[in-house]
Amino acid sequence: MTPVGFVIIGRNEGARLTLCIDSVMRTGQRVVYVDSGSTDGSVERVRARGLPVVELDPAAPFTAARARNAGLQWHLDNDPQLELVHFIDGDCELIPGWLEKARTALLADSGLAAVCGRRRERAPDASRYNRLCEAEWNTPIGLAESVGGDALFRVAALRQVNGYDETLIAGEEPDMCHRMRRRGWLIRRIEGDMTIHDAAMMRFGQWWQRNRRSGYATAEALAMRGAQDPEAGRDLRRKVLSNVVWSLPPLWLLWPVLWLRIRARKDPLQATWLILGKLPHLQGQIDYWRRRKSRHITARPARLIEYK
Repeated sequence: MTPVGFVIIGRNEGARLTLCIDSVMRTGQRVVYVDSGSTDGSVERVRARGLPVVELDPAAPFTAARARNAGLQWHLDNDPQLELVHFIDGDCELIPGWLEKARTALLADSGLAAVCGRRRERAPDASRYNRLCEAEWNTPIGLAESVGGDALFRVAALRQVNGYDETLIAGEEPDMCHRMRRRGWLIRRIEGDMTIHDAAMMRFGQWWQRNRRSGYATAEALAMRGAQDPEAGRDLRRKVLSNVVWSLPPLWLLWPVLWLRIRARKDPLQATWLILGKLPHLQGQIDYWRRRKSRHITARPARLIEYK
């Protein structure tokens, strides 16, 4: 059977990382952990389980993209013939049986670059913010534009696009999948539960930061590839303009109308928080525009926007 290399990435994930490691080790595949400056003993925890660790140099900015690339490179250095690699975030637990489904689907179609499944939230009822994450992970089955942080990839596709863009602090998966699709590769979301994610999002401030990061990524995506792909550009431009327009105080009076429009396809909780989310999304967009405008003055890299 075709072997799979697992890459776990993490930064101060605590007990969540232990669950992740144990779930991945049960597959019997080779695993590497890549750490981005943890201070909670993550590195020691992983080494105690006998797994190899790659510690990223703090002299360069930490990003999830950089960590995933480092993990992929570690596998290729140890097994140049590796064909498949599975990335998983350190706050996720791999569901038994998922790997077999994913591997079968990917190998059955030589045109597939990646497959993903259904992420589940560990404690969706612990907070409204966790419930929003649970709904967010419920993406349609079939051909997709992108995967998230957990997915099985064909190494040939990763090599063809030179992996993830390490300069991106968010939105690195849609960016790479976009480049793959432009090369003719396909992305598929298959049926089946893949991982259990632990958002641990209990406070409004965490929700705000997560949405702010999303807004930053959307604005950057529009700037980077909006002109390359007319269809994707239209969708990104619509999202960016929607955040700008609906965040204007005079338009707040029309939020009930917008709520009813969204409620036609979402539940009341999602409709309410999707509208409120336009405000932190706009803040993230402004963060990106300000940084882009000042790039001719400073080469300082973007800082991570963390919600945990």
